[in-house]
Amino acid sequence: MKQEPTLPVMEHFFTLQGEGYHSGRAAYFIRLAGCDVGCVWCDVKESWTISPSQYLTLDQLLEALSKAATDFVVITGGEPTMHDLTDLTSVLIKNGFEIAIETAGVHPLKGHIDWYCFSPKKFKAPIDEAYSKANELKIVIAHPSDFEWAETHAQKVGPNCKLYLQTEWEKQERLLPLIIDYIKRNKKWRISLQSHKYMQIP
Repeated sequence: MKQEPTLPVMEHFFTLQGEGYHSGRAAYFIRLAGCDVGCVWCDVKESWTISPSQYLTLDQLLEALSKAATDFVVITGGEPTMHDLTDLTSVLIKNGFEIAIETAGVHPLKGHIDWYCFSPKKFKAPIDEAYSKANELKIVIAHPSDFEWAETHAQKVGPNCKLYLQTEWEKQERLLPLIIDYIKRNKKWRISLQSHKYMQIP
C-alpha cells in the first residue's frame, strides 16, 4: 500500500497576508518546519527544527483549508524549499488555489508556484534559480549597509520583479525613516510593512 505524502507543518492558519505585494489579502498560511538558513533576527526560530509530531497529510491540510474563505495559499517556513512541494502544490492546484511561496531561495523549487517571493539572506547564499523565478524581491533592512546589498540583488532579478524594502521589526524606529528616504530617492523600490504585527494578528 502506497503511503500518503506528508510534510512537517509547524503551524497552519487563516489570516491576512501582512507583507509585500499581496499585503492585505486573505490567505491561508502553511508554515513548514525546518530551516538551514538561520537568520539571527528570525522571529519564528521555533520553525527551524522538525519533530515527528508535526507531520500532516495532504488530506488533513485540505480539510483545514476547506473551512477558510480564501483561494490563496502562502507556503512559508522555516525554509520551505528544503521540502519537495510537488504533491502539495498539485493538490492545491487541483482544488483551485493560487499558491505563493516565501523563500530565501537557497534550494531548487520542487512543485508549481504562482507567486515566488524571494527574500535573500546573508546567512546562506541563494541559488541562481531564485533570481529567475522571483516575482517579488523582498530585502530585510537590518543595517544601513543593507541598502547597497539590496541593490546587488535587484540587479540580478528579472525586469518585471517587484522590489520591496522591509525593516527588521526590532529596529524599525531607527531604520524605517532611512527606508522611506531611500525609496523617495530610488523610485523602483516600494516599502513592505509587517502590517500583521501592527494589527496584532498571526
